Amino acid sequence: MNTAAATRRDRALAGSFARCFAREPQGLAKAPGRVNLIGEHTDYNEGFVLPVAIDRTVIAAFAVRSDRQVRVYSLEFDEEDSFALDDIERLKGDVWSNYVRGVAAVLQGVGYRLTGLDMAIQGDVPIEAGLASSAALEVAVLGAFQHAATLAIDPRDQALLAQRAENEFVGVGCGIMDQMAAVMGRGGHALLIDCRSLETEAVPLNLAAHDLKIVVAHTGVRRALSDSAYNQRRQECSRAVQVLAQVIAARPVALRDITSKELSAHRGSLPDPLARRARHVVSENERVLKSVEALRRGDLLTFGQFLYGSHQSLARDYEVSSPDLDLMVELARRLEGVVGARMTGAGFGGCTVNLVRQEAIDSFREQVIETYGSRTSLPAEMYVCEAVDGLRIIAGTNAPASHSP
Repeated sequence: MNTAAATRRDRALAGSFARCFAREPQGLAKAPGRVNLIGEHTDYNEGFVLPVAIDRTVIAAFAVRSDRQVRVYSLEFDEEDSFALDDIERLKGDVWSNYVRGVAAVLQGVGYRLTGLDMAIQGDVPIEAGLASSAALEVAVLGAFQHAATLAIDPRDQALLAQRAENEFVGVGCGIMDQMAAVMGRGGHALLIDCRSLETEAVPLNLAAHDLKIVVAHTGVRRALSDSAYNQRRQECSRAVQVLAQVIAARPVALRDITSKELSAHRGSLPDPLARRARHVVSENERVLKSVEALRRGDLLTFGQFLYGSHQSLARDYEVSSPDLDLMVELARRLEGVVGARMTGAGFGGCTVNLVRQEAIDSFREQVIETYGSRTSLPAEMYVCEAVDGLRIIAGTNAPASHSP
């Protein structure tokens, strides 16, 4: 989104806040969605991921109250919620405001003293598309509470607290990647995350120098990886580690600790499908690290080949792709000007991520999106994305400085 469009969006949200609460907001907290370039189903195996924060954001306009009440309005859902900071309960069902309540509950649970807020929230991160709309919401809300109460919270802790809100309060299991990208993303860079140590590195993408764009293509199928399928994959990985720990001298504690050479040497110890599950995770970790090396030397063509390799591994070895995702990737692969493509996200729906040359964007829309739609009768969409910074607070000149609780 260009600067002028972003400014118009900010002003529109401020106007909605004023109409809802009869006063002006004191600040805006902005958190981006993310697309994972490569590194799928490696996070819970203590491996590596390479997401990028994208220019689709959730914005929370906020103003401090004199009491300990929180009033929040969602423009998307045209719904309001209110609660007392001294009595935060989880609402029944899959309710957007539970993410707001959860952030407040977790912050207070670790000892931060919050102040009441009026808040209006608006986002353009597609929901249930695998682009981390929930993490963007959590981080934006956390930023609003943090700034309003002048709290100093380390960026890594911001991400961990937002993750806890989703895990412990909302009750949705997720890794740390989404929240870390929403907090620590950097414009023009991908974010290499070591999911064991939580160390991060901003990796230059240099897309403009190669006339490339990140294009996210939505299959029109909402992600459908059920909890049972997700848990099954996790259990299969855990069982594979247990077996390999009996035959590998170093006794790995996670698939992250195993090399392709070791896996090949002991493949006979693993029954199917454990062998294929392990092969995906081990090879995917290696693809992530090799992708980072390729990006560092500006070799985008090689990086694109790793994307194709990731998709093949996810489809054949991990079995979390779908005919729709496979078709979207195959159509992209046939198009001159596409450097790489793969499914992104948990699987069985959602989006693909593509590296597309600028001059091929229109052709991508015609030959990938429209062709896919005609073959499947599904409402495919595409988003041309830029890599942006993580959480940002836009406040008045009189905004107080932050401090520790």
